[in-house]
Amino acid sequence: MLSKILSATLIGIDAHPVEVEVDVTARGLPHFSTVGLPDAAVRESKERVRAALKNTGFNFPLKQITVNLAPADLKKEGSAFDLPIAMGITVAEGIIEPDVIAGYLISGELSLDGRIKPVKGALSMAIRARGDGMKGLILPEENANEASFVDGIPVYGFNNLPELIEFFRGESEKEATRADIPAVMKENSAYPDDFSDVKGQEHVKRAIEVAAAGSHNFLMIGPPGSGKTMIAKRIPSILPDMTFEEALQTTRIHSVVGILRSGQSFIATRPFRSPHHTLSDVAMVGGGQFPKPGEVSLAHNGVLFLDELPEFKRNVLEVLRQPLEDGNVTISRALSSITYPASIMLVCAMNPCPCGYNGDARHQCSCSPSQIHRYRQRVSGPLLDRIDIHVEVPAVPYKDLSNEYCGETSKTIRERIQGARQMQVERFRKDGIYSNSKMRSKHIKRYCVLGPDAQGIIEAAMHRLGLSARAYTRILKVGRTIADLAQSEHIEAEHISEAIQYRTLDRS
Repeated sequence: MLSKILSATLIGIDAHPVEVEVDVTARGLPHFSTVGLPDAAVRESKERVRAALKNTGFNFPLKQITVNLAPADLKKEGSAFDLPIAMGITVAEGIIEPDVIAGYLISGELSLDGRIKPVKGALSMAIRARGDGMKGLILPEENANEASFVDGIPVYGFNNLPELIEFFRGESEKEATRADIPAVMKENSAYPDDFSDVKGQEHVKRAIEVAAAGSHNFLMIGPPGSGKTMIAKRIPSILPDMTFEEALQTTRIHSVVGILRSGQSFIATRPFRSPHHTLSDVAMVGGGQFPKPGEVSLAHNGVLFLDELPEFKRNVLEVLRQPLEDGNVTISRALSSITYPASIMLVCAMNPCPCGYNGDARHQCSCSPSQIHRYRQRVSGPLLDRIDIHVEVPAVPYKDLSNEYCGETSKTIRERIQGARQMQVERFRKDGIYSNSKMRSKHIKRYCVLGPDAQGIIEAAMHRLGLSARAYTRILKVGRTIADLAQSEHIEAEHISEAIQYRTLDRS
């Protein structure tokens, strides 16, 4: 008898429908074969399915069994086809009626004792099942909460194979899993770190506030121990609160990669990714034999922090150009291309020289001018061109470290930033962008008009400091953000003066 079960496979972060066709016939010698471009994990499913059915009290048919995964020209990977193959065999053997199981999308890995183990990409499968008008989604119990955040599709979670068979035979009832979205968003929106922990560095905190308000990329230059990493880790806590759609996008990417923590079904805080400088370009932007999202996509809607920036390989830094410009990453292969979202705030940190103490009054620098020049040249001009704000982070003096005074909390800073972001959302409502950092030439001409005083200041800076044309554009964008923080419709002279201070590396 022939049976057909609906399932899905992941390509990029999207789920694509797969029809699992199972043909069971008594003719010929017992044999089990899987066709339809399965990988090794899919081919091995026959042993897991055989053991799971036997160990849960069901007879595994000693017949010729052929499993076809359609469309046959689409590569299938992973163990998520165990459960639909097992259900296909039970339908073909007459244990479950075909009409009852029709319209359900099924996915899950089987253990040898019949337990249903979690799979990757449950959220993407729920989105696909809703889009295709499915009757419901059958998943492992551990994935049910994650998938239930998609409205419009009933999600049923099961712990073992007998429980699922009883459900389809009408011998037991199962309630669809439902998510309390407001409660989960509130519960998962707390950050472990706060800006009130940072001692001193008031000018750096101000620069960070400006960067966060306009979603500007940010570079800190300072000696070891000056607090660069500590400050960077607290940036997500001052970014605007995540919307539900942003949280859904972020959770979807992390679910596909399989890095959701145990018991975590939803991500409502801005992600913070800090990869080591030894990572490859594939690990940074994604790819591989079976393409997966990279660090830049895992940081989507959050912060990508590159510590010790000059230590990263040149090719790894250069592949960041496209995502910083376009907000996404496109991985091209011979048969297809995949696009991952990558809308990030890039935050970088570096020492001023190889030894780290150039310009530090408390330590003597042992680097020659040529060594310092070569060290800084490791970061290319095109990448620096995409970083709007550069600030120096000096060592923190003892009086600031020992001071009991606590600075502003992240909540206080975030409220000001959300006010500035609201102005930007209203300003660019018809332009398809959401922050000042995304402005193009036409936006700059329209929204960054300077008065005579501000024009005089930026003209003097261009001549005296040797600023380039690209620095001029960055200054206008940052000046617009500073004006938004001040709730000013016009860019004043003081806003431009502050923006000029944030171009450390452009000064001749």
